[in-house]
Amino acid sequence: MTGESVEYDTLLCDDPSHEVVLVACGPRETDVILALRKLTGLSLWHCRDLARQAPVIVLEGLDNWEARSAVSMLRSAAAEAEWRAEPEPGERTAPSP
Repeated sequence: MTGESVEYDTLLCDDPSHEVVLVACGPRETDVILALRKLTGLSLWHCRDLARQAPVIVLEGLDNWEARSAVSMLRSAAAEAEWRAEPEPGERTAPSP
């Protein structure tokens, strides 16, 4: 193998990881808290705090399908939620009010 060159290719994922943002809790806070508990596995107390801190990122590192499913569950509980591709490291900005 002496004298031979080796090339390495970097594979880029076409589907970046996604995050789910709870934008607003909505009128059915209890339903949103229960949905957050199913999605995150956190205690009811922590889920209540998350719901009341909106806008807040509730899940990260999901694939496209998982993120859409989580948003669908939150919206069925009357929450305002969105999914988006996670920013590259160093690109994160503060949530908009």
